[in-house]
Amino acid sequence: MSPNETVIDGTLKPDGTLELDEKPKLPPGRVQVFVQALPKLPEGDPFWDMMKSIWTSQKARDHVARSVAEVEGERQRLRDAWAERQQEIERIQEEARRLRAQPQC
Repeated sequence: MSPNETVIDGTLKPDGTLELDEKPKLPPGRVQVFVQALPKLPEGDPFWDMMKSIWTSQKARDHVARSVAEVEGERQRLRDAWAERQQEIERIQEEARRLRAQPQC
């Protein structure tokens, strides 16, 4: 996420107004708002209670999630590294085939 964007949970009121859970850390000025309904989390469910605890902890320490570009860049670096590894494996296998095909002295 760039410094010019943020994700903040909030509540959409019946009159159409939006109440944010926290003040956005953005400079004053015009903004674009994307609103998405969040699923209702089951109360007392151990998994969701743990997730809520994690999310609260992340918010408290101003955790910034990686952007889509950062995640995709990491995935591409991993793909490239595995492709290089596979090429090296294939080179070693080809060399072994060549050596086995040579006449024995």
